[in-house]
Order: sequence, then C-alpha cells, then structure tokens
Amino acid sequence: MEKGIINNHLRQTNWYVITGGPSSGKTTTVNILRERGYITTMEHARHFLDTQRLKGKTIEEVRKNQREFQLGVLDMQIEQEKEIAPHVQVFLDRAIPDALAYYRFLNLSVDDKLTDALRNVSYKKIFIMDYLPLKNDYARNENAEAQKKIHALITAVYESLPFPVVHVPVLPAEERVNFILKNL
Repeated sequence: MEKGIINNHLRQTNWYVITGGPSSGKTTTVNILRERGYITTMEHARHFLDTQRLKGKTIEEVRKNQREFQLGVLDMQIEQEKEIAPHVQVFLDRAIPDALAYYRFLNLSVDDKLTDALRNVSYKKIFIMDYLPLKNDYARNENAEAQKKIHALITAVYESLPFPVVHVPVLPAEERVNFILKNL
C-alpha cells in the first residue's frame, strides 16, 4: 500500500469485510449471513449498474467509462460506510479498499477521493473468499484470467492493510458461513 494511505485506523469498528474476486461467492455468503439474522450490506457495483439501467443506460454504456463507473461505485461505498455506527457488527459485501484493486486492474490513476477514503478505513477483520468457477451474468463480464488477476489484486490490497485477513476456502455455501463465524 502506498505510504500514508491509512491513518493508522484511528477508530475501531466491528465491521467484517467479505471480499474476493468475481464469482467467489461473496453475495451468496452475505445473503446467508442476513438470513441468519446478521446485519449485512449490498454489493455496490451491481447496485450502481442497476440504478443506471433504471435511468435508461445499457450495461455497455455504463462500462464504457470505467472511471465514472468506479467513482459511482466508490461514492456508494463511502456513503454506506459513513452511515454505519462503528460499534455495530456488520458484514460488508466488499469495502472501500476493493476500489483500489479495481483501479489497479483497470490502470486508472488513484484520485483524491479514493486516497481520502482509504485514509479513514477501519475494519475488524477481512474475509477473502477463494474464487469459484466463473459464472457471468448481466453485471459480471470478466473472463477467467481477469477473475484471477482481480482476486490477486484484492488479496494484495487487503494484505497490505493493518487488519487481520482470513482466507475462506472453497466449501459448500453454508460451511463457508460457518467457517467465517468460527473465525470472527
């Protein structure tokens, strides 16, 4: 991580990040946690695409301007993390540092908005999901090579931060959730 990005995580949170490359079971895991009564968040890339589709844009139009797309997702993530009280136990479906991995994947220069957001992040623990066989849909268009590269970049970003990282192996979905809960 670039020097000075993290401000020694001045505040403590009770937030757990569920992350990993595309098609790693993040959202399935978060949904099971929600079904079990835990507080969770949504994944913002898909939500941003959905909001743009409601405005009449196609997925191709939105993805054509990757900087605008990444900034839209980042804005949503920043706003969401601002609204969560630090003491609340929550499972985040991705978090602000994911944006840095995607900026790197897309060869976008890091802007002040991302740098400022990264200075203030604080998480209790990071759970990086090992990736599963790639399944594309309307919102996910990466190939297997991109999936592996994004996963490696996400792993590198989070492992460079001062928060504990746990790698979640490929297991049936319910067992992955049990693994996470045993490793809080």
